[in-house]
Amino acid sequence: MTTVAAPFRADLHLHSPYAFACSKALTLPNLAAGARRKGLDLLATGDFTHPVWAEQLQTQLVPDADGLYRYNGPNDNGPNGVRFVPGTEISCVYRQDGRARRIHLLVIVPTLDAAAAFTRRLAKYGKLANDGRPTVALSARDLTDLALAAHPESIIIPAHAWTPWYGVYGSKSGFDALTDCFGDLAGQITAVESGLSSDPAMNHAVPELRSRAIVSFSDAHSPQRLGREMTAFDAPLSWAGLSTALRRRQIAYTVEFYPEEGKYHYSGHRKCGIALDTAALAANGPDCPICGRPLTLGVLHRVSALADRPIPGNLTPAADGFIHFNDDGDSDGDDAGNDDDVAAYPPYARLVPLAEIISAIRKVGVNTRAVQREYAAVTDALGSELNALLHANPSDLAAAVSDDLADAILRARAGQIDITPGYDGQYGAVRIPIPHA
Repeated sequence: MTTVAAPFRADLHLHSPYAFACSKALTLPNLAAGARRKGLDLLATGDFTHPVWAEQLQTQLVPDADGLYRYNGPNDNGPNGVRFVPGTEISCVYRQDGRARRIHLLVIVPTLDAAAAFTRRLAKYGKLANDGRPTVALSARDLTDLALAAHPESIIIPAHAWTPWYGVYGSKSGFDALTDCFGDLAGQITAVESGLSSDPAMNHAVPELRSRAIVSFSDAHSPQRLGREMTAFDAPLSWAGLSTALRRRQIAYTVEFYPEEGKYHYSGHRKCGIALDTAALAANGPDCPICGRPLTLGVLHRVSALADRPIPGNLTPAADGFIHFNDDGDSDGDDAGNDDDVAAYPPYARLVPLAEIISAIRKVGVNTRAVQREYAAVTDALGSELNALLHANPSDLAAAVSDDLADAILRARAGQIDITPGYDGQYGAVRIPIPHA
């Protein structure tokens, strides 16, 4: 089998069993095993402010010489074991400029001692034992200040930045600019998480995001969701490597959902079945044409409102499965130029999860044992889900999987899919055309 050397691959937004609406299977051994099968090298711990989870992190993770941590279990103590870094998601709920604000932020710190110091400072602003993703009465700016006071190397990343309800740019309670949200500390925000409903090409249409790293992570609420979006960092696998990469935009590539599959891509009203793209929204107005209630204004609308260039559409992956930017940082070939005068942006791949492809081919539910058995067999044969979906060449696939599955993987890799876009909390539907199906 052909293997492809890659920078280290990370998922830095996930949760524990102690976060609301998250699987009890999100244990450290399951996370470590799931990361290996997905093809990930580094995970955030998630939810380190929760007292029970924090105790498990202290007792089950061991420091590594690279400044990261390992799960102290079988198969995880060798040089290829999955690393962990202390990271959590915080929900800031406050009022600013006469509006209620609800902003989710990722906080990543270098050590568990730094995580404990941050937790002690945060405890006065919310009940941390109630939820692994705690809600605190702090502004995004003041939470950033608190994190930096706990440890000066703390990294703060706006989570799923465009989500209507909790994104820093969200239509319901977000801002039009990072300086409006973070004030004098906006310069500390060197990376932004795109979220499932947007991709890098969309984000690069917004001027202030061209000078920041666009990262993608899974926001996994169950082990199966690990790595559905991830970022490959062009840096050594270490705390210093991660920290430098996030501050200096050393991104090799990202793996994305098709943004249309995200549940807030279009604007709309789920109860009435109304979904509108930007042109239809402009013609219709912001209220539901059936019931008259306000529509949930989606990610495509918000990106368009803040962009200074057209959002590229109908992007086709290259032969390697990636969408590449040209020297002007522009992915749609119109040579629109790049205001920050930097080299081309990192490429990215849009993938359909392997279990979903198998489910479509076999015409059985994605959570059935049949799909789980075939998923395990494919990832065993090809090394990981990411290798199967993105890196394995046609001869590798032909030798390891059935002809119909190999064909479907290659079709998905090439963007040969049909999508019904998501809206107002409803995930989009992706269909891979299958010959004779």
